[in-house]
Amino acid sequence: MAHRAGVSKSAVSKVLNNAYGVSPEMLEKVNRAIEDLDYRPKAGARAMRGRTYTVGVLLVDIGSPFAPVIIEGIQEELEQTPFEVILAASTNEDQRQRRSVETLVDRQVDGLIMVAPAVGQDWLEKIAAQVPTVVIARHGGGRNYDSVVDDDIVGAGLVIDHLTALGHRSICHIAPPSGALKRPQVLAHAARTEGYVAAMRDRGLEPDVLYTSFTEDGGYQGAQTALRRAERPTAIFAGADAAALGVLRAAHELGLRVPEDLSVVGYDNTSVGALPQIGLTSVDQSGRMTGATSARLLHERISGRTSPVLFSITPTLVLRSTSGTHSES
Repeated sequence: MAHRAGVSKSAVSKVLNNAYGVSPEMLEKVNRAIEDLDYRPKAGARAMRGRTYTVGVLLVDIGSPFAPVIIEGIQEELEQTPFEVILAASTNEDQRQRRSVETLVDRQVDGLIMVAPAVGQDWLEKIAAQVPTVVIARHGGGRNYDSVVDDDIVGAGLVIDHLTALGHRSICHIAPPSGALKRPQVLAHAARTEGYVAAMRDRGLEPDVLYTSFTEDGGYQGAQTALRRAERPTAIFAGADAAALGVLRAAHELGLRVPEDLSVVGYDNTSVGALPQIGLTSVDQSGRMTGATSARLLHERISGRTSPVLFSITPTLVLRSTSGTHSES
């Protein structure tokens, strides 16, 4: 390959290992030779040299429409590197997540990216001390791993600011139970609920949280409960777009107009919610940036950085047609 590219063997090695000091001209020559020769380094040979050039990604909620966006961000960031992604799907159960991560470690991945892991903190620190690790959507940070989180408290506050400005006072929030984790290490949905409760109380309003799953069926069941009350809420803040879609389905079945009778706001700003037929008002926490940032931080860790980094993404509220004004009759 070095002969084909017209460069030294050490230059080829630098490009394949994404090392420092590679000029754009050298990168272009080597990449052209790789394409011409259809070159693909063997994973076994890489492992013998100390690396497999693979990154393990743990997905707890593979059905979430937000998950593919994170993966896209990870893959885009790694595109110009020799690293490939290995996905492991798991459940919300602690032991199942541990087994999935241990399987990735047994595959000798060079690093781990875990999306919303609910494993115990001591175990997480132990794994991260062995393998470079970045954790997404888990607040609190750690000693041995990097964290990428959305500022969920700010995001929930944006929703309540918006809805109260429209005249809403009875605002229900749909969220999953907080689980076994406690502050400071909590998952995104728990921090989101904290932000909702704090924002409501700051305005002298009574929080109203219904616990269900972040799925369309979960949102549907939660909305059915809330909207069949004698005094139903005038707005529902679903902590994920998937749940918000279930809220919209329940409202339609009950003959409620959105947003005239009920305002609905989601979280994640997924492509489905953005469809004109749905037009969901939603908080954008930039899943692509989340994935790309996690991959960049992991690459830094693999390259030798050991000090922990906590990267927080500032969310924005995207206004669409499912939220509107409310006036007391």
